[in-house]
Amino acid sequence: MKRNHLKHAVLLGMAIVTLGMYSCKETKKAEAEPTVVSTEEEKTADPFFELSLAQWSMHKMVFDEGVDPYTFAEKAKGWGFSGLEYVSGLYYKELEKSNFSKEAMAAFVEKCNAESEKYGMVNVLIMIDGQGDLASVDAKERKKAVENHYKWVDAAAAMGCHSIRVNLDGSQIPEEWIANSVDGLKQLATYAKDKNVNIIVENHGGLSSNAAMLAEVMKTVNMENCGTLPDFGNFCVKRKGGSYYSGECEEEYDMYQGVSELMPYAKGVSAKSYNFDEAGNETKIDYSKMLQIVKNAGYTSFIGVEYEGDELGEEAGILATKELLLNASKNLE
Repeated sequence: MKRNHLKHAVLLGMAIVTLGMYSCKETKKAEAEPTVVSTEEEKTADPFFELSLAQWSMHKMVFDEGVDPYTFAEKAKGWGFSGLEYVSGLYYKELEKSNFSKEAMAAFVEKCNAESEKYGMVNVLIMIDGQGDLASVDAKERKKAVENHYKWVDAAAAMGCHSIRVNLDGSQIPEEWIANSVDGLKQLATYAKDKNVNIIVENHGGLSSNAAMLAEVMKTVNMENCGTLPDFGNFCVKRKGGSYYSGECEEEYDMYQGVSELMPYAKGVSAKSYNFDEAGNETKIDYSKMLQIVKNAGYTSFIGVEYEGDELGEEAGILATKELLLNASKNLE
């Protein structure tokens, strides 16, 4: 009898210990699986946008160092981007030799497609320069400029780009500029519509950098495939000497107000950068403030890095801008 009592006591004790160990494990397991995401985990979440590279960021490499512009996809991939924003002017040395013949344009498309496919990159858009003034006060010149852009619409369509970026120079008289811009854009967007290509305008000097006026142009055009490419910089409306792109700025539009006014029509966003402080922040542009504006607008597509500084080399500037974008995106509401 004593042995049986002892045996029962031992078994009971083992059961209690086992139950206690099981309960402890369950408690620890529950404690190790919190349902609330920590602040640190939130900060390491993916950004709300995708990263593309504006090819202008490497224009010095191409023009001054002789880097082949067709290495764009390879370099952008190596720098950590997934999208490509081409610049037409970087290929003009080759294309102008044949006066932009169909054969030359086809070769351009074929080479770009082969490289982007090889490196698994997305062709996002083409920035077009030097093809005439779409906002010219002369109707014939305006029409000629529109037709000059047709080949780039065709190229964009063949490359799977969603847009071409165009410029609106034209008159410095607001009423004339708005009317002529609307006419030029409507003509070009009508051609591009059936090819599923957007015609987008960047704030890029002159009255195009007056965001309220550019927004008025978009509202008046009122076409689904006509929109904007808000640039964090490029809000100089008037420069000394009358140039659109160079010289000291005399009149500058508020950049944060400008991006806010252009975002309702945005088909893309350009993260312009110039120089950086020791903490890696842009010295002129508050990236957190800009990105909050972009996020609040509901934009989730590509943001293109466009470095134009003179203190860092192009590669270093590109990487610094990319890092700033990613860091700033972690602290948004």
